[in-house]
Amino acid sequence: MRLLFLLFALSLTGAAHAGGIDRLKAFIAGARTVQADFVQTVSDRNGRVTQQASGTMAFSRPGKFRWDYNVPYEQVIVGDGTKLWLYDADLDQVTVKPLNDMIAGTPAALLAGDNAIEKYFSLKNAGDSDGLEWLEATPKNRDTTFERIRMGFKGDNLVQMELFDQFGQHTTLKLTHFMRNPSIAPSYFKFTPPKGADVIGE
Repeated sequence: MRLLFLLFALSLTGAAHAGGIDRLKAFIAGARTVQADFVQTVSDRNGRVTQQASGTMAFSRPGKFRWDYNVPYEQVIVGDGTKLWLYDADLDQVTVKPLNDMIAGTPAALLAGDNAIEKYFSLKNAGDSDGLEWLEATPKNRDTTFERIRMGFKGDNLVQMELFDQFGQHTTLKLTHFMRNPSIAPSYFKFTPPKGADVIGE
């Protein structure tokens, strides 16, 4: 599924001068919906870029989110509140899994979960660098592939994330055109498999 499972690298938060942890909690409490464009770069343990992708994302808390990868492949990830849908256009294949089982203890739990952040993550402020204020989150669930996640904030917005997995990969996610609490139709977070697509897991 190539880029699809990088979903769990993706979560949205906000920040300012009071420290990354405080701003993360304030953002989650105040932002019910978010939309943004993203550019994603994956590097291996030697620093060599292995994947690049871009697209758009949105979420509606609690439990609903959507990531549309447009370049270099068309892929869609939708959490409808109950199920997680992963669609690969090149393969014409849809994978369906229970949402809660997939996001518990992952960065996606920050994006679309409830307010119990520290149930799933150990959080610490990570100082300032590159003009951003950083927060580091370590998953408490050791079943996840991610060892730690760094979130870089500017003003009230998350503008960059860095994810480090157990395979030595480093994923950088940069967000632009960030919109807080836009109006998003509920139908945007529903997914209907394309006619003729191979559906796995339902």
